[in-house]
Amino acid sequence: MSDVEFYRDLCRPLGGITMKAMFGGLCLWHEGLAFALVIEDQLFFKVDGENGPAFDERGLPRFSYTTKTGRTTVMSYARAPEEVFDDPDVFADWARGAIAASRRAAAAKPAPKARAPRSASQTPKPKKA
Repeated sequence: MSDVEFYRDLCRPLGGITMKAMFGGLCLWHEGLAFALVIEDQLFFKVDGENGPAFDERGLPRFSYTTKTGRTTVMSYARAPEEVFDDPDVFADWARGAIAASRRAAAAKPAPKARAPRSASQTPKPKKA
């Protein structure tokens, strides 16, 4: 069974899950929001100030990578506890927490700026035939 099939089966009770190849691994999305990464056979859930402490208490590391310039970037994803693979209900609980963190992050983003209407001088001129 491939990673995609494995995670599709594991996520089935959550509904609305899509998956995309990303970061050399797999990104799991729920209703358009990324909530988990699978990188080098490790699952990482989205974390924030609300659900992050549960990961920290268990000593679960954040996902990080080193850029070409040598800088280490730490992302807001933490490794999932091993028991999520033993019990689908445990997986669903942790995944729901990650989905909630994704929703909070999306809600906190500022709305995109509205573009000003073009003035007559900025309107493109029709091409001559």
